[in-house]
Amino acid sequence: MARGNQRDKAREANLKKQAAQKKGNAMTGNEMQRAKESAAEIMRQKQAAAEARKAEAGGKK
Repeated sequence: MARGNQRDKAREANLKKQAAQKKGNAMTGNEMQRAKESAAEIMRQKQAAAEARKAEAGGKK
């Protein structure tokens, strides 16, 4: 019986380990880099728009 229990415990531990790996990031290095660059470009555009609005509001007063 001890071996059966040991096998079951090992199986449970392995399933838990695999579930933890699946939770992680599924993107490859290139995909991750492209996603970061895309997000950075969007943030740069937002920042430029905010600065333009501030400059426009400052010029009107």
